[in-house]
Amino acid sequence: MTFVDEPAKIREGEELDHSAVEMFLKDTIPGLDGPLSIKQFPSGFSNLTYFIQAGEREMVLRRPPFGKKAKTAHDMNREYRILSALHPVFPYCPKPLAYTEDKDIMGCPFYVMERIPGIIFRKDLPRGMAFSAGQARTLCENMIDLHFRLHTLDYQAIGLGDFGKPEGYVRRQVEGWSKRFRDARTPDVPDFESVMAWLDENQPPDSGFPGIIHNDYKFDNLVLNPENPVEITSILDWEMATIGDPLMDLGCSMAYWINRDDPEEAQMMRMMPTTVDGMMTRKALFDLYREKSGRQIDNFDFYYCFGLFRLAVIAQQIYYRYYHGQTKDKRFEKLAFAVALLEIAAKRVVAGGRF
Repeated sequence: MTFVDEPAKIREGEELDHSAVEMFLKDTIPGLDGPLSIKQFPSGFSNLTYFIQAGEREMVLRRPPFGKKAKTAHDMNREYRILSALHPVFPYCPKPLAYTEDKDIMGCPFYVMERIPGIIFRKDLPRGMAFSAGQARTLCENMIDLHFRLHTLDYQAIGLGDFGKPEGYVRRQVEGWSKRFRDARTPDVPDFESVMAWLDENQPPDSGFPGIIHNDYKFDNLVLNPENPVEITSILDWEMATIGDPLMDLGCSMAYWINRDDPEEAQMMRMMPTTVDGMMTRKALFDLYREKSGRQIDNFDFYYCFGLFRLAVIAQQIYYRYYHGQTKDKRFEKLAFAVALLEIAAKRVVAGGRF
């Protein structure tokens, strides 16, 4: 039995122009031959991801979603640039192969990278997969170790000194994501005004240790070695990466993490197998990160609450497209409910609850 993540049939309305893609790829990537086939990886809620095979060569194509998009989101050139800079020094990035802004091909910029096959954990462990408590803890430890290694890379040395503006990063994130939520809000979701006010009033100064931050670092963006599933071989989905405050990145990761003893509404939001036997808690993960950093980290409740709010904004931006009929993906129908649950979780932190 194989547990490797596999592509599926392309969703209705998200088809690509097969001949245009084939012509571009064979003109751009040396040595590419054989008939081209295109499928789609069905998971993920943001950029669309396709499986491209030409002969024995396997690749992945990434393009923005259809419909209304946030002004600064889904920047294909930005994603391609950070992969190009990171891959030579941080081999957990897939190798980028081609990029174009020629809208005659599919109406938008897109890029192609190598495919790294492996196991990807989604809501639950792959059916039939044995995974011990010891393996679960080791994977958690490896996940935090790799996250910290990313945060402490010398981004200046690899040409990413202008990739972001670390000064004032916390303030810009609070203001920017608040505006994004208000712009994308639909009448059937809560207003989050009390949470946004709390984040504005309680934001800490920047941590003083800027670094490369992934901004969507979680299990279903990690590729695991099929022969040793505690080993992380690749990190996917770099579309929101920038130079910023690593604690904001860690807080956003913890927003996805559901503990075994979290309340029922939190369990309803679980998207990854973080509750299986042996998985560490949010606090244990944070304590491990803090130990690796050797730094005093206060007020992590703020970073966790911001992560919950930002996750709600992302869900709402996607739901906005579904609400207005800009996508037919039925998975998006329930995102309004997720936004409401995230407000409950964020308000619990505002009221004094710990992460």
